[in-house]
Amino acid sequence: MCIVILGGIGLQGSYAKSKGKTDGTAKSDTTRSIAPYFTPATAKKKTPDSEGFIQRWLLLEPISKPNRSNTVFTDSYLRTAFANEYFPNQFNILPKDGEKVKAGEQELTWHALESTNFNIKLFYLAYGLRKPTYGVLFWAVTVVNSPRELKNVRMAVGSNSASMWWLNGKEALLLSGDRRMVMDDCVSSRLTINKGKNIIRGAVINGPGMSDFCVRFLDENGQPIKDLTISYELN
Repeated sequence: MCIVILGGIGLQGSYAKSKGKTDGTAKSDTTRSIAPYFTPATAKKKTPDSEGFIQRWLLLEPISKPNRSNTVFTDSYLRTAFANEYFPNQFNILPKDGEKVKAGEQELTWHALESTNFNIKLFYLAYGLRKPTYGVLFWAVTVVNSPRELKNVRMAVGSNSASMWWLNGKEALLLSGDRRMVMDDCVSSRLTINKGKNIIRGAVINGPGMSDFCVRFLDENGQPIKDLTISYELN
């Protein structure tokens, strides 16, 4: 379920004005690199950015999922597409950096990365790794560590194009249709973040166009939650 909050909840500062823009010009084929957009994730303590956005993720190289248009991304289409098993244990695995999986005929690698931006630029991840950029399905996983139980929070997500998100194995959000990424585009119903470790999973699907997403948590007053630590391992 996607809840749209009007009246500017959680939209603060320059993020509200500029962060919906994700267009850019890719570098030439001879200089493809993910370096402008990502750095390797480390074991150092990592908190959300100054506006609460989560930047450390395990990202799987894109799965081929051809779609000529993003207008096909209805709720029913997406639920069927995301329920399909593309690789073993996709809803339970906490992958390791560099781990490989088989998705049909594709052998794909998980990458533990930290975004240099508030949003995760999946198009440039695929482009920099010389992988397909259109007609693709991306999977993302991260671990959120909380010093205490947090009730009545909301997961706030923007994605290009459609996406689905889970917290601790339960569906939190479905963003359907042909959409451009805007921060806090949809927010979940009220959730509880457990004390200790919590696992976020996401799937982003796109036909033509750019692919990216942003995720943060908002408290019951609509303010970003920043006293979390982000890791890509349960240990």
